[in-house]
This record gives sequence, structure tokens and C-alpha cells, in this order.
Amino acid sequence: MPQLTDDPGRAGTWMTPAEYGASRAALWTGATVLVTDHDGRILLQTVDYRSDRLLPGGAVDAGEAPSAAAAREMREELGVDGHYPRGLAVDWIPADAPGIPPEMRFPGEILHVYDGGTWTPERIGSVRLPAQEITGIDFAEPADLPALMDAGDARRALSALRARINGAGPALLEDGRPTAPTALDRLGVLRTRRVPQHGTWHPGPVPARLPVHDHTGWLFAPDGRVLLLVARATGAAHLPSPKAEPAVGALPLGYRYADQGALARTAARLTAVSPAADPAYARLLATPEQVRELSDWGPAGRHELAAAHTARAHLGLPAAPRTPPTELPEQGLRW
Repeated sequence: MPQLTDDPGRAGTWMTPAEYGASRAALWTGATVLVTDHDGRILLQTVDYRSDRLLPGGAVDAGEAPSAAAAREMREELGVDGHYPRGLAVDWIPADAPGIPPEMRFPGEILHVYDGGTWTPERIGSVRLPAQEITGIDFAEPADLPALMDAGDARRALSALRARINGAGPALLEDGRPTAPTALDRLGVLRTRRVPQHGTWHPGPVPARLPVHDHTGWLFAPDGRVLLLVARATGAAHLPSPKAEPAVGALPLGYRYADQGALARTAARLTAVSPAADPAYARLLATPEQVRELSDWGPAGRHELAAAHTARAHLGLPAAPRTPPTELPEQGLRW
């Protein structure tokens, strides 16, 4: 910052307060709120003044804190009272962002995205829309956002959702793109639709009479995280085969019915991760909670998550704190 002076004849980097004020960039400020349901879908609004959909939120008024604006907008647009102290992303939107009418004289914007949490059906049912502006709400699969929203809005919402799953604090964005991409960002996780597995969760082994259509494993590392595969071409995330890596202590975790068969899960403790054999997949370590948030398991997902933690404790492993999922090296690991 240059030194300020009231003497316009002063040499060097001195500026008058008026000169310094005129030299600073003026930007708009906005605040939105990212809300999900228990299936990991994102709340979007339909409005009467544009065809694409939006996260709830809007402009920050003069002298208003962004978090206060987020709470006000949620109250005005959805009739829901709340407090949203946790930020997920701060985005710089350039003045030449596409789709903005020139007569608006848009100077650029700093937009804050806050975490609205996961809403229960009861809270969703308490939404009360105003007489005008907001014409409806719905919950969208994350991969569907680019088809439903403006391109920059969709990038920002997906980046904010990945930041929530990462759990390492707000993401800094420029036009919706992280300045320091995490593994989830680099791999484009959630850019394709998740495969729904909404069947009722049944603990224990699969009955002998029931054919197994798919068998995957909760393979725990010594720190309590689990192995997760991500397809590099699509960003699709899923658990590996229980025999994908060297492991001990295998036990049947449970299963779901699907097409007159079973989707079975096994839990085990990893002893190593072999050198990568298939370059089409990235291998990550993630917490069990992150695995669930990247999956579409329906209401029974909480039962599977609880079963995974019971198995983890049975294997003598700690509960892993939430940290960003880490991509494993191609040469593998040994413990």
C-alpha cells in the first residue's frame, strides 16, 4: 500500500487519499447458500426473471456482512430462518463474464458460498416461497448442474460441494475454478451421475440362495480411511473389489437386493497397496463419511456407514478425522 499524504507535490509513491481511493477496484459482493438433502442432491431455485436455476442467495446490501446477507436471503426467498457461519468458497467473477448485459456495467463480483447443511424432509417441507421472484425449488443431482445452471454458477456450486466434502476450509475460486485444486477437483469427481443403490441395507453375509451381482469392499488403511477408486475419464467414484489389494481380517459387512441378486460389501484391513495396474483409475484414501457423500445410497446409506464404522472398530483401527482425500502414488504403499 502506498503512503498517503495531503501534499500533492510530495515525490515518490505518495498518493492523496482521493487518488488512492480512485485507484482501487470496485466490485459487487454477493452471497449464496449450498444446501443438500440426505441423498447428496443440491437445492436449486427456479426464478421468474431467468430460465436457468440458482442457488438461494443474492446481493449483499451496502454495509451488510456477507453472512448476514446469506441469512437474510434465505429468509426472504425460502421463509427459512438460519445462521450460516461456515464458508465453502469465495469466488472472483470477472467483469467480462459471459451473459451479462453491457448496460448493467458489471464491474466484477466477489461471491461468498456458505454451507446450509443437509436438510431433513421436515425442514424441506417448511419452505415457504414468496409471492413473486422464487417460483419453485427442487433438489438436483450434482452432475446435472451444468445442464440446469449458468456455466459459471454450476462450476462454483460443484467446487463448493467438493470443498465441503474435503473439509479443509473454504476454496478460493476464480470464475468458479479453484486456484489450488484438490484431488476431487483435479479428477472432476461428481461431474457424472452417481449410480443409485437405494435398496434396504441388510447386515451380515449374503444368503446362500441369493446370487451376488456385485461385490465391493471397505478396505481400511491403518489410519481409518478407506480405499476409493475414481475413473479418470468420468470422475465416477466407487469402492473397489474386496480382492483388489492385499488385506486381512475380511468379514461380511452386509448387502442390498438388486435385480433378484445382491450387492455385497466386505470389510477388511489393508496391508499394502500394490503398484497401479490400471491407469484408467486413480486410487484415493478417503474417510467413510466422504465415501458416503460421493455415493447415492439413499436413506439406508446411514446404516451402511454405521456398519462400516463397526467393522473398523472390530479391526482395531481409529476413526479418521476429515481431511481432503489423497491420491495414492502409482508405486503403491506398504504399512
